Amino acid sequence: MDLQYPLFTLKTDCQDCYKCLRECPVKAIKIVEGSANIIPEFCIACGHCVEICPAKAKQVRDDLGRAKLLIKEKNTIYASLAPSWVSEFKGVSEAQIISAIRRLGFAGVSETALGAEEVSANVAKSLASGENRIYVSTACPSAVEFICKYLPDKTDLLTSLDSPLLAHCKMLRNEFGDNIKTIFFGPCIAKKYEADRHPDVLNIALTFDDLRKWLEKEEINLKEIKPNQFDIFVPRHSEEGAMYPIEGGMIETLKPYHERSKYHYISISGIKNIERELRNLHENKLTKPVFIEALACEGGCVNGPCSENEESGLEERMDVLNNSTIPSQIKRSPSVRIEQKYEPIDVNQNNFEEVEMRRALLKVGKRYIEDELNCGGCGYGTCRNFAKALLQGKAETDMCVSYMRQQAQKKANALIRCIPAAIVLVDARLNIMEWNDRFLKLFFHDDEHLENYPDKDLENARLDDFVPFVNLFQAALKTEQDIRKEHLKVDNRLYDITIFNITKKQVIGGIIQDVTGSEMKREQIAQRAREVINKNLSTVQQIACTLGEHMAETEILLRSIAEGFSYDNNNKSYTEKKLEQDETQENIKDK
Repeated sequence: MDLQYPLFTLKTDCQDCYKCLRECPVKAIKIVEGSANIIPEFCIACGHCVEICPAKAKQVRDDLGRAKLLIKEKNTIYASLAPSWVSEFKGVSEAQIISAIRRLGFAGVSETALGAEEVSANVAKSLASGENRIYVSTACPSAVEFICKYLPDKTDLLTSLDSPLLAHCKMLRNEFGDNIKTIFFGPCIAKKYEADRHPDVLNIALTFDDLRKWLEKEEINLKEIKPNQFDIFVPRHSEEGAMYPIEGGMIETLKPYHERSKYHYISISGIKNIERELRNLHENKLTKPVFIEALACEGGCVNGPCSENEESGLEERMDVLNNSTIPSQIKRSPSVRIEQKYEPIDVNQNNFEEVEMRRALLKVGKRYIEDELNCGGCGYGTCRNFAKALLQGKAETDMCVSYMRQQAQKKANALIRCIPAAIVLVDARLNIMEWNDRFLKLFFHDDEHLENYPDKDLENARLDDFVPFVNLFQAALKTEQDIRKEHLKVDNRLYDITIFNITKKQVIGGIIQDVTGSEMKREQIAQRAREVINKNLSTVQQIACTLGEHMAETEILLRSIAEGFSYDNNNKSYTEKKLEQDETQENIKDK
């Protein structure tokens, strides 16, 4: 089965933060479009990015479903429980945690600390050989991965032994048969990586958080469980091995084997500390064997990335110490073959030519050595390391804080310079921060201001020394609202003003236009238009009067004409009646 890498990023929740990159001890992060993605081949699975991600975008692979499937298939499964459980599950007894896990379907629960005791026995045997060399522990898979990848020349210092977890799984198979399955519960993400590499020994690695979810799903309340006589660790209870989760714990398990004066014991926790101590280490000054306990998590496994650290580190250490027993003398002999060979791992650390490096630096405005600020804002310690990441395709130019600030400043300056209006930016006390030439032309009066500002440098000058409407700026600051005023009349001038908040209560800006000239022209045009309109109205009125007189005369004429053609009561026209009268008169004369 091809499994996803134990750590991954929720890309939708990860944008422009880079905190994981800044904190990652090996820079196993690739930025793509502002999202920080884990590079598996560079990663050491320490899980620190999961701890510090503010958006919870760094996630741990969920293997709970696979574990439930193993249970459902009726396999004989044993749990390997990390000894740090005592600092994780407060107020829960040993019998209660065993009973709870057994109720999930496990055949038994065993302590990973038994494997730790096996490792200590093998280390003690190696130390007894008397060889003056350095022995680096292999109990922490993240520390081992770091040395193999990033300190390859120190790989031969690693003890050729399995981790306590793998040693424990081999012990369980010796005890209960090769057909059993094993599932680990602990605070470590790197154990998932270990399970992926050794599936024949360790089937699945789960976190304490997974265990909580599983118990909650099955409605098992740890503190309400009433255990029985069978709820005990198998095949036996651990002793000194339970000290492994704390820094220096492994060393304490070795001391009873030999006289302390014969050896040097050193404990180093934290990847950066391991690198600092081992990188320039030389063995030619050794006078006796030196054993180094190397742990990736500062303080030990009790501070693992998947642990709930609600109490102080000291209290957690005390919980572990109270749950362990250190015999005055230990005569334990190795019982299982746990030899393991470690080889350097090539992580392709490219070396680039100086020409390539300078070209990459130029992309972020680093033309000269003095431009290399080494501020670390991008997540890399130096500008050259950032340039190398650019060449490797792991970084983007907009990660450079100083470069982006310069670009933003250049754009802002260009806008301020080119906008054909007066622009001024002021602080909360109305002291001028920035201005453009148009502001100077509009409000800087030589006869009034040259004495105080001979170079026309207005930085920190009072706004009210120049602008007569400071009250608008004060109102915008107080109300935190933008203000727009058109045709504001001040003396003989007209202004269009826009005041806007940049940082509320802190920085405010104003865009000011003198519209006096344009408004006067508009007023003149408007006056001329009114005169033309009035003249047109007068003309129209005259035309109307003349037309009225003509209309009256025409109406009279037409009316008279109309009457001439009108009919009398006998429906005869006036002309017809006149002809009849003339004809009658002629007849009378003839008679």
